[in-house]
Amino acid sequence: MVNQERDNEFVEKLIKLNRVAKVVKGGRRFSFSALVVVGDQNGMVGYGFGKANDVAEAIRKSMARARKNLIKVPVKRNTIPHQIVGEYKSAKVLLKPAAPGTGIIAGGSVRAVMEAAGINDILSKSLGSDNTMNILKAVFQGLSSLLDAAEVAKNRGKTLQELWG
Repeated sequence: MVNQERDNEFVEKLIKLNRVAKVVKGGRRFSFSALVVVGDQNGMVGYGFGKANDVAEAIRKSMARARKNLIKVPVKRNTIPHQIVGEYKSAKVLLKPAAPGTGIIAGGSVRAVMEAAGINDILSKSLGSDNTMNILKAVFQGLSSLLDAAEVAKNRGKTLQELWG
C-alpha cells in the first residue's frame, strides 16, 4: 500500500520510443526500446531504458529502472544552486540557474528532466553530440555533481549562516 502511494506521486515522461527491426528468415521481427524520466517534482529524478517486443512492456521496464536510479537534486528557489557543465562522452550540457519567472529554457530531454525534478527556472544549452541518450546522461552527470549549500557548510566545518554571511 505504501509503495503504491509512492508510485502515484511520480511524474513520468516518455522521452524516446524507438522501433528496431531484425530481419529473419520469415521477414522482419520488430522490437521496441523506451527511454523515460520519472520525478517527484521535488528534487528527486531518475531515468530508465527498457527494451521489449511490445511497446507497453518496454515502457513498463524503463519506468521500473527509472524508479531504481533516482538521484536527489538540490533545488534552490525553483532553480539549481550554481552553474554546471555535465559531460558524457561527446555530449556536453550547460545548466545555468535563472531568475524567478524565466521558465525552462531547454529542449527535448533536458526539459523533461527539469520538469520531472521540479526545477521551473533554468537556462540550458546542449553542446556537442545530439544523441538523446548521451545528452540525458550528461544532464544527470551534471545534476549529480551539483553542490548543496548545507553539505558544503558541513564539509567546511561551518554553519549555513557563517557560509552565507
